[in-house]
Parts: sequence; C-alpha cells; structure tokens
Amino acid sequence: MSEIVKITEAAAYQIKDMMKEHEEENSYLRVGVKGGGCSGLSYGMGFEHEITEEDQVLEQHDMTILIKKEDAAILNGTIIDYKQSMMGGGFTIDNPNAIASCGCGSSFRTATNTGTPENC
Repeated sequence: MSEIVKITEAAAYQIKDMMKEHEEENSYLRVGVKGGGCSGLSYGMGFEHEITEEDQVLEQHDMTILIKKEDAAILNGTIIDYKQSMMGGGFTIDNPNAIASCGCGSSFRTATNTGTPENC
C-alpha cells in the first residue's frame, strides 16, 4: 500500500525546522482538508499533541504524520514538497485527486467532493 501523503525530504527538513523554532519537537504533524477557499476545499497543516482513533498514522523522515480517516481518500497520493526561490520559500501540494484548483494553489475540489466554495 502506498502512502496516503508523501512528505519530501526538503519539506520534512523545513517542517522539523519549524517544529524546533516553535518548540514543538515532540508534536505530530497533522495534514488535513477543510471546507472553504475559492474551489471548495483547503489544505491544512499544523502541529498536534494527541493521536485520536479517527487518525491514520504515518511515519516518514523520523516524523509522525496524522491524517483523519475521513480525509484519507481526498489526500491519497498527495505529495508535499518545499520549494525555495529568490522570492522566498513555500510548501507545494500536489494532489492527484484535485480536478480543479484556484490560482493561489491552496484551494481545490475533487470529482467526489466539492467542499464549500467561497467567493474570493
């Protein structure tokens, strides 16, 4: 079985750096989806301190990643990377399930889940 979400080495390095900066070294990384954004769904990433029974747990790059079971199908096959450029850096999210996304790249929808689109 392939990973639901794959974190690249560059993204993992950046996430660990952020964990250290915010004194969250003992936290888990939560990757999720919520309604909103111009296309209907938005990605979310943050630090979490507890694993619940609704979570699927992944281990990558010496990090524990939590994904709610209800988000797994929407995120299946997603690659999270970190790109650095002269304008700064940022996370990129490549989701093979997204059939439409907005210009900002943080909002999307899938064939089976339109989310709750908002006016931008």
